[in-house]
Amino acid sequence: MFAKFSNKLYQALMFGACLAMVAAFVSIGLGVIAREAGWNIQGLDAYAGYSIAAALFLALPSTLKQGDHIRVTLISQRLSERSRRLLEHFCLFAGTALAGYIAYFACRLVWISRTTHDVSQGADATPLWIPQLFMAIGALGFLVAFIDAWLHHVRRDAYYVVSDEAARVE
Repeated sequence: MFAKFSNKLYQALMFGACLAMVAAFVSIGLGVIAREAGWNIQGLDAYAGYSIAAALFLALPSTLKQGDHIRVTLISQRLSERSRRLLEHFCLFAGTALAGYIAYFACRLVWISRTTHDVSQGADATPLWIPQLFMAIGALGFLVAFIDAWLHHVRRDAYYVVSDEAARVE
């Protein structure tokens, strides 16, 4: 049941990341066209930055699930199976704790920005809680992904597959 929920969550967040990348592309493209046409559209650079940050955070859970985060296996390759499992257990626990820390403070940042009516310093004066909300949602999804990975590890189920292709140097 949790696996179905988490997989749907990862897909929804990845869809949001795709939309954010399209928004960044549109903002940058519109900015280029506006400069060439001599128009002055306030805040396009900021909106492109917000969109890229949203795409980055919203894509975190899916990239963990797909095994696309950087993994350093130099030490773990040389360990026994038991030691490798203990190292993986520790790393997943530490990753879960770090993701929880990031999610807590991302949500706290949204709350503070919302309650203090904090706005961007640019001419667009965007309420900062709006772009920060996507960061918080992505961080919460990343926390769910780490909890999911840790639970799979404890149950000795496969969570993600790390291919040997990542270890090759061309």
